[in-house]
Amino acid sequence: MDTKKKSDTKNKSDTKNKSRQFDYYVLLFFALAFIGWAWEVVLFFFTEHAFINRGVYRGPYLPIYGAGGILLSFLFRPWRKKPIRVFFLSAALCCVLEYLTSFFLERRWGIRWWDYSGHFMNISGRICLAGAVVFGLGGVALVCLLLPVYDKVFQRIPKKWRLLLCALFLAVFVADATYCAMRPNTGRGIAM
Repeated sequence: MDTKKKSDTKNKSDTKNKSRQFDYYVLLFFALAFIGWAWEVVLFFFTEHAFINRGVYRGPYLPIYGAGGILLSFLFRPWRKKPIRVFFLSAALCCVLEYLTSFFLERRWGIRWWDYSGHFMNISGRICLAGAVVFGLGGVALVCLLLPVYDKVFQRIPKKWRLLLCALFLAVFVADATYCAMRPNTGRGIAM
């Protein structure tokens, strides 16, 4: 009997770790999208000396950071104890994501939201070496440092509040995305 209980407990634990709950990833997406937005706002505040709401959407989030973070979480969590590997894999994956996103946005709206043409080792102005290094460092910070903290914080939030937050964030995001599909954010300092 004890062996069966241990096996059932282990299987439940393995299943939970392999397929985390929907609310886990929704909240992680929005947390990372907000962190990415804040990073770019601060970066542009110091370089352009102005508040610039970066990105296609109006809200305080950049979905490319959320999507990239979710991918890193899915793919590289098992290598949490191998930061060098996580660095190089994160840099490569995020560069591919940034390149494809830049290509899509330019094709869709005819606007470039970023251009690295003046940066060392750039490819079509869509990605560059400095960006790859930042993405690699960000991947290490996320996978090796932030995800364990996020896991603890996530578990402390009651399930009903997590679901309420998910519903609220998703409703605002869908409304913003619908509006911006017709009128993307192209204000001062946004488009190149």
